[in-house]
Amino acid sequence: MTHPLVAALEDAFQEVRDRNLTLGERLKYVADCVRTKGPDYAIAVDAFVSRLEAAQAGSTAPMVGDVMPDFCLPSHEGRLVTLHSLLDRGPAVLAFHRGHWCHYCRLNMVGLAEIEREAKPAQIVAISSEVQQYTRMLRAEAGAEFPFLTDVGGGYALSINLAIWVDEAMSGMIGGTPWVLPVPAVFVVGQDGIIAARHVDPDYRRRMELDALLDAVKLVSA
Repeated sequence: MTHPLVAALEDAFQEVRDRNLTLGERLKYVADCVRTKGPDYAIAVDAFVSRLEAAQAGSTAPMVGDVMPDFCLPSHEGRLVTLHSLLDRGPAVLAFHRGHWCHYCRLNMVGLAEIEREAKPAQIVAISSEVQQYTRMLRAEAGAEFPFLTDVGGGYALSINLAIWVDEAMSGMIGGTPWVLPVPAVFVVGQDGIIAARHVDPDYRRRMELDALLDAVKLVSA
């Protein structure tokens, strides 16, 4: 039987996913649903996010002006993709997300799919630690054409100081066990490998606005 809060969140996602709203407004719609339908869970999330913010989670991840470290990760098709190969064709947008089970991430992927063609020649790629079964599912739901990559074990996120530990108290509330997740983030990388823009926020309810992302892409595509 589906938990009432999960069902309510799914309804909220379906209600707002295709609305003519900013990404931030869509995300807030889901966050407001959590506060209304699951106040105890909302309080726990606020406490969890406050701890991450106090610890400045993700603050030491690569900065604007740094060279983005290369990676070699399997795509939703099982093909190995490197950052170097992406940059051979143009700038890259690296979007780290938590997974298909996260309604905020699902809205984020829908938003990225909406601007995918407008972002050309930059190549958007989504990165999470999920296996292909779920990356393919999320890609299809979002209507995306860009690759969804699997960061096996969160190794790449760990290597760039973007990973966090989800403790037992928090993970237990969403039916799981403690595990490592990336801080949701976006890096816009020029063909020279230099980071031109970044958005790293330990509050996973907030993401880089799509207009801001397109503005950053235009700078590296000029």
